[in-house]
Amino acid sequence: MRIDDIRRRLAAAGAKPLHSERMLRAWTRGMPLDHGPVPAADFFPAALRAGLPALGAELDDLARVRAEHPGGDGSVRLLVELADGQAVESVLLPRNGLCVSTQVGCAVGCRFCMTGRSGLQRQLGSAEIVAQVVLARRRRKVGKVVFMGMGEPAHNLDNVLEAIELLGTEGGIGHKNLVFSTVGDRRVFERLPLATVKPALALSLHTTHTELRAQLLPKAQAIDPAELVELADAYSRATGYPVQYQWTLLEGINDGDDELDAIVRLLKGKYAVMNFIPCNEIEGEGFRRPSRERCEAMTLHLYRHGILAKLRQSAAQDIAGGCGQLQARHRAAA
Repeated sequence: MRIDDIRRRLAAAGAKPLHSERMLRAWTRGMPLDHGPVPAADFFPAALRAGLPALGAELDDLARVRAEHPGGDGSVRLLVELADGQAVESVLLPRNGLCVSTQVGCAVGCRFCMTGRSGLQRQLGSAEIVAQVVLARRRRKVGKVVFMGMGEPAHNLDNVLEAIELLGTEGGIGHKNLVFSTVGDRRVFERLPLATVKPALALSLHTTHTELRAQLLPKAQAIDPAELVELADAYSRATGYPVQYQWTLLEGINDGDDELDAIVRLLKGKYAVMNFIPCNEIEGEGFRRPSRERCEAMTLHLYRHGILAKLRQSAAQDIAGGCGQLQARHRAAA
């Protein structure tokens, strides 16, 4: 289901734009559809009020929690069941953040990501993406949403941008707190600057070497890392938000001094933050995390060269909850 489908159904039931806006505002904030400052009986037409219970039930069915796994870091990984029985993952993050999925599976096939093993099964509609936020807001405050869960948002661009627009307007989330994460696709840099709500950008770089990037991200669009940085930097200058570069650290593969020197050359003077993330170790792939000392040394090296760098930990490490792992375990148990 798409957000436009909800608007059409409301209009068919007699809703005017102000009625639809109030209901979408209530829904995106985790409230009942008739929530608002004026009593529903005095605000909504009778025919529209009569249809609200059925619509509310249908919207609730878009996303339901099938399993919940709290982590010691304050995060909570949710296995979210969709109306057709498929499942995706959402993560309640510390400091009022939420990570949502945009596809069931993923076509990029990143070798260090469990989601990539299953391939793409289907796209999520914009309403299904927003429904993950609604689900989370009924549990705790959510002031930041990152589109960094299962799937590649660039491969579901229309639905993701529609969800971002609703969350950045009726959903009341600051535009810089909506983070569009991508491995890099030229369509992203064409479409995002034209959007009404312009999200912050997170770009999965992982290496400065074109050949290694093709090996690690076998089905990503073939763009040289240096070109990706230039495209991302142009967007950051236009929006005023720094680009958050994502770099999954793989021992002996992309943690060498050659990569560090190349990062300095690429990001020097750019409006950027480098997020180093030690990899989730996936059985059968052979990837390992660099030592804590090496990760900290890499972060410090960039800092000393004038580049803001942060050493991140993927949420819920203590329950092996890297993206796709939770879904995979439940599929295996089914």
